[in-house]
Amino acid sequence: MSNLAFKEVSYDDILDLPENIVGEILNGQLETHPRPAPKHALAATSMAGELVLPFQKGRGGSGGWWILVEPECHVDTEVFVPDLAGWRKLKMPKLPETAWFEITPDWVCEIISPSSVRRDRVTKMEIYARLGISYFWIIDPIAQTLEAYQLQNKHWVLLKSYADAEEIAIAPFAEYSFSLANLWE
Repeated sequence: MSNLAFKEVSYDDILDLPENIVGEILNGQLETHPRPAPKHALAATSMAGELVLPFQKGRGGSGGWWILVEPECHVDTEVFVPDLAGWRKLKMPKLPETAWFEITPDWVCEIISPSSVRRDRVTKMEIYARLGISYFWIIDPIAQTLEAYQLQNKHWVLLKSYADAEEIAIAPFAEYSFSLANLWE
C-alpha cells in the first residue's frame, strides 16, 4: 500500500501560477502553458477583429453575439481558456459580473501551436463535445489553415478546411466572408 497522497486540483492552483502562465483544469488535471507566441497572438487578434464588428456590434452582419479573446470558462468541473469564444446574446444577454463565464460558449476557436496541438485537438476537443459546444474552429498560423467543425449527435463533423488566402464563410458566421490571409498579414 502506497503512502503517496494526491492533492486534488483546485482553482487556487490556477491563481497561484505566475502571471505569464495560463492555467486550465481539464479532466481534473492542471494544465499550464505560456502566453501565446506572436504568430498565435496575431491570428487570434485578427480573427476577433473579423468577427466583432459584424457579429458583436452588428455592423455589416447580424449582430447578436459576444466574441471574446481568451475568456476563462468554468463549466461543470472544467476550467478552460479557449483562444476565442462566442456566445449568442439570446443565450447570454449580458456579460457576467465574475471574472469568468459559467455559460457554455456556442462557438470556440483554438489557435494551435506545436506545444498545444495535442491539448487542443484531443483533450479540449473531447471536452468541448461533451459540454455541447456547437461549433469548434482550429486555426494553425504556421500551416495557415482553418478547420471548422460542427457538433452533431455528440460528435464533431468537419464542415470545411481552408488554407492560405481562401475566402471564409462558414457556420456559425456564414453570412459574412473574409480572406483567411487576413489572419497572417
